Parts: sequence; structure tokens; C-alpha cells
Amino acid sequence: MLNETSTIIGNVIREHTALTDAQLTDGGEHADLASTVAFSLAKQRKQAPARIAQELAAEIAGDPRLAGITVEAKGPYINFIFGKEYVSGAVREAVKPGYGTSPRRPTWVVLEHTSANPNGPLHVGHIRNSIIGDTLARAFRKAGYPLEVQYYVNDMGRQIAIVVWGFDNLDSTRLEGEKEDAHIARVYIAANREIEKDESITGQVNTLMQLVENGDPATVKKFRREVSRCLDGFRVTMQGLNVAHDRFVWESDFIRNGYTERIISRIRKLPQARDDETLALDLSEFGFANKYVIRRSDGTSVYAARDLAFHVWKAANFDRVIDVLGADHKLIGAQLQCTLKLLGEKVPEIVHFEFVSLPEGSMSTRSGKFVSADDLISEVTRRALEEVTARRPELDETARRSIAKSVGLAAIRYDIVKVSPEKSTVFDWKEALDFERQSGPYIQYAHARACSILEKGGAFEECYDMETDQEIALAKQVAKFPAIIEKVIAELRPHILATYARELADTFNSFYHFEPVLKSEGRVRDRRLTLVKAVQNTLKEALGTLGIDAISSM
Repeated sequence: MLNETSTIIGNVIREHTALTDAQLTDGGEHADLASTVAFSLAKQRKQAPARIAQELAAEIAGDPRLAGITVEAKGPYINFIFGKEYVSGAVREAVKPGYGTSPRRPTWVVLEHTSANPNGPLHVGHIRNSIIGDTLARAFRKAGYPLEVQYYVNDMGRQIAIVVWGFDNLDSTRLEGEKEDAHIARVYIAANREIEKDESITGQVNTLMQLVENGDPATVKKFRREVSRCLDGFRVTMQGLNVAHDRFVWESDFIRNGYTERIISRIRKLPQARDDETLALDLSEFGFANKYVIRRSDGTSVYAARDLAFHVWKAANFDRVIDVLGADHKLIGAQLQCTLKLLGEKVPEIVHFEFVSLPEGSMSTRSGKFVSADDLISEVTRRALEEVTARRPELDETARRSIAKSVGLAAIRYDIVKVSPEKSTVFDWKEALDFERQSGPYIQYAHARACSILEKGGAFEECYDMETDQEIALAKQVAKFPAIIEKVIAELRPHILATYARELADTFNSFYHFEPVLKSEGRVRDRRLTLVKAVQNTLKEALGTLGIDAISSM
């Protein structure tokens, strides 16, 4: 409803002002929508914005397309307040299954996320990438976009060569019960310690890198075997986070299929190419101080060359290309975009995120200082079980563990995604599991409360006409959901959905405290139960898009 109404208002404003942008924003406490268009017209009309707002509000208020919408000027702003027809229509839509899901669109999207080096378990620092990427993927699918989610597998870099060297030269026996990725990390850490003691090992690692690039069958087999084992461990971890990929794309494939060599040939022809001992691009004219190295002096390609090949392939097969990368990739991401532009290729949209950490400090796989995502999931689930047991001691252990698993997942995913990507964050154990405020479990609890009300309410006749201020405010909050999904995919900022879900839970809790539902009677009871059903359905869809279980009992 909000999307359609916004479109109508926007069209009316554009027709009456001859501007291309209606400049609509959230109206906050005073309105459902507001326009700042008077500021843009002030210079053109040589009038004060407040006067323009008054005149324009009076002019467009009579437009028949805005029937049922109150239009008024508030200083330099034009406010739009939606009437009962909008509210009842919103509730009618919100009780339908799949609320907020758009019809299929023709634009194919490819979204790459996580893509951590397969040299040890995913740690807390990695999973912000996974959760941001997975939430965006869910939002795109909700909005009707055909989508493929990819994991780009680095199976031929130096770190993997170090892993292979370790398996060839050290005691690499797998411990009983040891997870595959943990085994890889133990060997990788041990190999790095050996390299620190004996620099000649670096030459052996370089030889492995040359052999794998040249397609030596035995070396390729070793690299792929160890990487595959690590990925098996990653899949278990990501399953625990409710994260999934449609395709694992192997970096080495772009050597085998000739894409990398073709890219290098094209780069050589660019005026910015510098083919001395190494092949590199001088991008100083675009503000980059360091050269963008493509091929080493020994003839082997670097990661950047294969990454360019990967992106050219993606651009040829998809309409919109999106990467989720850590803030430490800002430079190479910008160099990648610049080079693709020079080559005349489609440039990917990049979502950069700052890192998440624990109060215990920073993490590094090489030094062995990290808290694995598996450990985080286990610890949060343990703490969630304690909380659920304290709240629901009458439940049997199976039920409590099931709820705790869902609550733990909600705690992790929500606490990480609620912060805008460009801000760093510290995972707060206590806040993440707080059932009372600003957490995933808090939103789950609001959904469970709505389920409980509906169960106790029994049969009722759906009624969509809201009357009281509390009812109308809640219905209008429900109505925003489809527009929130559109905003998430337009801006690539999934925290917007997290904020909305929490605000909807807040508004519902306020409504529940002020307006009796089960104790009301007749048509009042029917319409309030209908509104609770709309809230329950909207919370379920919002939680699902956040990758969180919408459980009915806590």
C-alpha cells in the first residue's frame, strides 16, 4: 500500500511542479509522508519555502487522485496523512500469506558473499559478511528478483599453498572428532610457525603456487582436496547460521578456462598498463597511488587478475552484480571497479562492512588467535537455553532446546545485522539475548505473543476498519513493510529491515498494553484480532527475511 500511495503522490507533485523528483521522505510523528520539494522551488520562484509549501499544498489537495489523503503545509514541508481507506487496505493485504512478496521481475542478480579463505574455520569476523549477504539475498528474493548467491573459492592463493605445504611436510594427522576446517587451521598455523623459523620454506611455497597455476595434475589435486575439506566445514557452520549459497565458484577455473589469460591480454592494451618485470596498471590519474599488479615477475597471475576474470564472467551472465566485502578490501575493490570501467565492463556494486568483534579482542587465523563461529553459536545457544529454562521451566528438555536454538540464531543474526554496514560493532552477549529490548529474541517474543493472542481468541470475522489512534498507528506501521523491502534492495542496507522489525514489535507491544484485545467484544474484538493477525503475519515475513525463525512459543 505505501509503495502504491507514494507513487501516486509523487506523480501528482511532479505534474504540479514540473520537477523530476518529488522528494518524498518519511513524515515522522507529524505525517505518513512529507515532501521537501518547496526547498527546490524556492530559488526558481524567488519565494520562501514555507510560502511555496502552503500554496502547493492547497493546489494539490483538490487532486482527485489524493482522495482520502489529508494534505497540509507544515512550515516548508508538505505533509500527507493517509485516511481510513488506506489503513483498511493495508490491513487487508497484511493478513494474506506471503505479505510483502513482489511478483517475479526480469532482472537477474548475482550476489557474492562470505568467500573467506579456506585456511581455517569461519570466525566471528567473517560472519558479518555472511549475515549481511544472506539478508540481502532474502530481501532480493522477497522483492521478486531471480537471484544466484555465490561463494568465490580462493583455491590457489599463497595461504592455500602454505596449507598444502603443511600437509606434505608436517604431522597432519586429524584428531578424533576434529572438524575439517579446524584441522586445516591447525596445520596452517603450524606451517606458518615453521616458515618463521626457516625462510627457505617460502621458496617451496612459491613452487607450489607455480605448479598449481601451470595445471600440474598432482598439485591441483592436493589444493582442491584440502580446500574442499575446509569448505565442508564452512557449510556446517553456515547451516548453523541459516546461511546458504547456490554456487561455489572456484578461482582456479578462470585459469583453466582461459578467462584470466584473455583479461591479461586486454589489460596489456590499456594505456595505463606497465609491462616491466611485472604487469601492472598505473591508476594514478584516478587517484590510486599504488600500482594495481596483475602478473608477477615469475609469470604467475595474482588474485586481482583472476578476480577481474570472475567479474567479467558474472557481468556477462547477470544484470546486476553485487559483492559484500570487508572494509579492508576498499582499496582493491575500488581498483577492481576502476579497471573494469576502463575495460568497458559492467562494474559491480560493493557493500563494504566494518568488522564485528568480541569484547575479548581482535582475531587472526595465522596467529591462531580467533573465536570460531562454531564456538560463538555453541556459546550463544548455551546461554539461550539457560534463559529459556528460567522462563519456561515447565517445558520438556526437547522443547526448551528447540526454542534455545532458534533464539540463539536470532540473537547472533539480529545483533550483527542491526548495525549499518559502515559501522564497526562489538557482539554484546547480554544485549543480544535480551528478551525485553532491541534484540532478535525481543522481536521473536512479540511474534509469539501475537500467536498466543490469536490462539486464545479463537474464531473471528475479519474486519479491516481501524478506529482508535493506537489501532491506526499499528496498521500504518504494518503497511510500511513492502516499502522497507524495496528500500533495503535499493540502498543495499539490510539494517533498515532490522530497525523496522524492532519498531513494529515496539508499536505492537504499545498497542497491546493500551487496547484490550481478548476482553473486547463484537466488532471491536474482530477488528483487533484482525490487526493482531496482520502484525503476526508481517513479523513472520520480516523475521524470515532476516533469516530468523518466527517461533510461536517462547
